[in-house]
Amino acid sequence: MLRRFWLLFAQVTTVCVAALFVVATLRPDVLAQYTGRNNVVLLEQPQPVATGARIENLADAAKKAMPSVVNIYSSKEVKQRGPLADDAIMRRFFPGLPQGAPRRETSLGSGVIVSSDGYVLTNNHVIEDADDVQIVLADGRRLGATLRGSDPESDLAVLKTDGKDLPSITFGKLDNVQVGDTVLAIGSPFNFGSTVTHGIVSALGRNHLGVSPFEDFIQTDAAVNPGNSGGALIDASGNLIGINSVIYSQSGGSQGIGFAIPVSIAKDVLEQIIRDGEVTRGWLGIEPQELTPDLTSALALSSSAGVLVRAVLKSGPADRAGMLARDVVLEIDGRPTHDVAALLAQIAALTPGSQTKLKVLREKKAVEFDVTVGKRPKARAS
Repeated sequence: MLRRFWLLFAQVTTVCVAALFVVATLRPDVLAQYTGRNNVVLLEQPQPVATGARIENLADAAKKAMPSVVNIYSSKEVKQRGPLADDAIMRRFFPGLPQGAPRRETSLGSGVIVSSDGYVLTNNHVIEDADDVQIVLADGRRLGATLRGSDPESDLAVLKTDGKDLPSITFGKLDNVQVGDTVLAIGSPFNFGSTVTHGIVSALGRNHLGVSPFEDFIQTDAAVNPGNSGGALIDASGNLIGINSVIYSQSGGSQGIGFAIPVSIAKDVLEQIIRDGEVTRGWLGIEPQELTPDLTSALALSSSAGVLVRAVLKSGPADRAGMLARDVVLEIDGRPTHDVAALLAQIAALTPGSQTKLKVLREKKAVEFDVTVGKRPKARAS
């Protein structure tokens, strides 16, 4: 009798373990509801084209990617002042002047569907402060969308729509991108709808544009105009390599100099927002400054290698480790810091709470510090 009981118990246990394994493998989100954990990144992307496989006809590349690029219409309510309330003197002496009727301000941009269950990647400035967001697919369908999360410092945002089986784009690899490669820019310039322009990669790693603290843009001469923001920059195989973000123009239209956020940065921001609802970056609490020839001479340095620490935030990670103003940061974890852009990017990539080793030059002597990395404070939206 006891033997039959243990046999039955073993069979029931085996069935339960097998069922748990199947659920954990196929539907981990179900378990997350009961465990309070959700470490699943909901990205259902098709497999990238194999290395070396190219689509010779650019029309095929465009045909592959265009269904994944959407128009984004966003709007927000803006309070208006009355004509007298706009006068500074009148506001000073008559603070109770009536305000004008509120109005709705609309903006147009583009976005890229990155998963078949409705995640859309776009620029933060396209949807910033919007209280109503609509996306229009290439086939004409209009869907409402909500903001899942945004990152003003990279100018990226993630939207979520309730659409199902949506056409998602294939992610390319930045390592395969070279200056001179053929690229296509897809977006909705001037509200003309889905539009494709053609060009090449003009440069990689562009920074010092003054757009954000972390700049590593792909420069292209493919025509990019207002409304293209948030759209896709694809390679000749139809894979996403960048999110069109900035243009250099004295007229407001394309002058053959456009900039896209690399897919490597976009994918990292996308995954963090979907997983955590926010983007987390490392922080040391220092104010860096480029080492110009004049500063190098004034500080009696033998070379301009590294980045000058202009100030150290009191009680910040660097301050607690013993760093001082006028130190020159030479390396972070053995990687040289050539300029401010490289320094900020290396610090941002560090994991808050982890230990990092800094090598600095102080009074012409190399000094090393072990610093506990902090969490970068949230940036204020521009």
